[in-house]
Amino acid sequence: MNLTSLDYGIIIAFFSIVLIIGIVVSRQSGKSSSEYFLSGRSMPWWLLGMSMVATTFSTDTPNLVTDLVRQNGVAGNWVWWAFLLTGMLTVFVYAKLWRKSNVATDIEFYELRYGGKPAQFLRGFRAVYLGLFFNILSISAVSLAAIKIGGIMLGLSPIETIGIASLITVVFSAIGGFRGVIYTDFVLFFVAMVGAIGAAYVAVNHEAVGGLSGLLSHEAVQDKINFLPDFNDKTLLINLLIIPLAVQWWSAWYPGAEPGGGGYIAQRMLAAKNENHAIGATFFFNIMHYALRPWPWILVALASLVVFPDLASIQAAFPNVEEGKLGHDLAYPAMLTFLPAGLLGLVLASLIAAFMSTISTHLNWGASYLVNDFYKRFIKPDASEKRLVNVGRITTFIIMLLGAMVALLLTNATQIFDIIIMFGAGTGLIFILRWFWWRINAWSEISAMFFSGIVSILFNLTSLGAILFGSATQEGIFESWLKFPMVVLSTTIVWVLTTLLTKPESKNTLNSFYLKIQPGGPGWKKIIDQAKDEGVELVTSKDKWSVPSGIIAMLWGCLLVYSCLFATGNWIYGETTYALILTGVAIGAAIGLLNVWRKMRKVML
Repeated sequence: MNLTSLDYGIIIAFFSIVLIIGIVVSRQSGKSSSEYFLSGRSMPWWLLGMSMVATTFSTDTPNLVTDLVRQNGVAGNWVWWAFLLTGMLTVFVYAKLWRKSNVATDIEFYELRYGGKPAQFLRGFRAVYLGLFFNILSISAVSLAAIKIGGIMLGLSPIETIGIASLITVVFSAIGGFRGVIYTDFVLFFVAMVGAIGAAYVAVNHEAVGGLSGLLSHEAVQDKINFLPDFNDKTLLINLLIIPLAVQWWSAWYPGAEPGGGGYIAQRMLAAKNENHAIGATFFFNIMHYALRPWPWILVALASLVVFPDLASIQAAFPNVEEGKLGHDLAYPAMLTFLPAGLLGLVLASLIAAFMSTISTHLNWGASYLVNDFYKRFIKPDASEKRLVNVGRITTFIIMLLGAMVALLLTNATQIFDIIIMFGAGTGLIFILRWFWWRINAWSEISAMFFSGIVSILFNLTSLGAILFGSATQEGIFESWLKFPMVVLSTTIVWVLTTLLTKPESKNTLNSFYLKIQPGGPGWKKIIDQAKDEGVELVTSKDKWSVPSGIIAMLWGCLLVYSCLFATGNWIYGETTYALILTGVAIGAAIGLLNVWRKMRKVML
């Protein structure tokens, strides 16, 4: 592809804006670790919500969506659409709890909720595990997408692409801190959204596609446009719909959709002005992330089935792509090669924006764990604020370097998704219940974390997995779709038994946690009653327990977002009747949600 001067001008202007923002905020961000990692806890909901959306507007996300659609149709997206349930539960139940905790990171929460050496170990281990290893894995997935885009659209080698992209992003991230990430995310979101819509328009109007009507009537696309998987294909139905909705959303830990909140979503909730701003930010994010943003990517993926019907056609069109990087996810950048001058520069800028937004978030988030929860907590507790900021900047460079190196070893977008989902299987229920059941202790989380990882390795990387669930060359004892539920079930059994067989947290730890958070509910009744018998009043808030109302609000919220998602799809498909019905359902769900929220607000106030 040849970029024109107009394309270069757009890209240079974009880089200039981002770097100027980073430089302007660098002085403020460098004042303290709180400023560097949480922007002084002063951010409004709309800015945080935009940042959450921009962060998940990752370079690898359109590639992943394209991979899912080409192999399993639009219905293949249920593997991540199901996480809306997690997101809405965070909005209406957990957002206010996180903001009330006032911790610097969600890892610091461990020594608020638990006590003693097990809590210290959990905090230190998770800081390194998530801050370093997990972030490296996530960064490598995003970098892999950049490698494929650079190879397809610009003819760059993997090392050239990753070198250029990493250097620019890591410099900006290191100097600007969290405030720089948030401010630039606001710009990056609009650039990325315009680019995605522009790419979809060009893809649908490709001469081989013939517009929207030609796309939807094409034989290669007709069996791919359904919102639900084929109910006659039991394996596909279970893998794509039943397991994600019945098991995956509450049991698996995944960045941006952690059960009970967590990760970079928690970082943004903790940076909010107050509880209401934390709730508003996460609600805005879930609507934008699930209801509105997927369709431009889906349209490009469907159009790619017409232009590049199989992997052989992609390979023939781009013979210089390394064989190890060839996959269905390549179809997205392949479709972008048809963009005209000007729009090409804008779309490239949007992809760079998506890359920078996601990477900068992971770098700052990962560094916050390593600095606050490992370095400051265990290595140098008396470190000055200036030293903590400098360590954060050095750590940012290290994480980026390692993530880029791992990216060179990966081949496709779904690899990392499957690994992350499986490694977190079975731990999610603890993250949901630990706020509301006093009996959960540090050993509950430790046992779940290690057992889930060990079982996942056994099931996926050893011959045991092939014996139990089969492989490409042999049949297994069990159906392949049982792998994920069995990891969840076995992990849950282990952590529940561990909880009941180990000592509960100390009275002081439990009392202190309840006094600070006021979670409420029957799961704390025993602790409240014991404290009352000793003359200690733990319940300082007269609010009615809000979780039942929060769950009702969650259900209304899910109905609203899913209705918007599928109403939009039906409007695109030209199915006016279904579109009108779903639009009406969305309006009704919005009214129902508003009524529940008003009641919740009265209780909260």
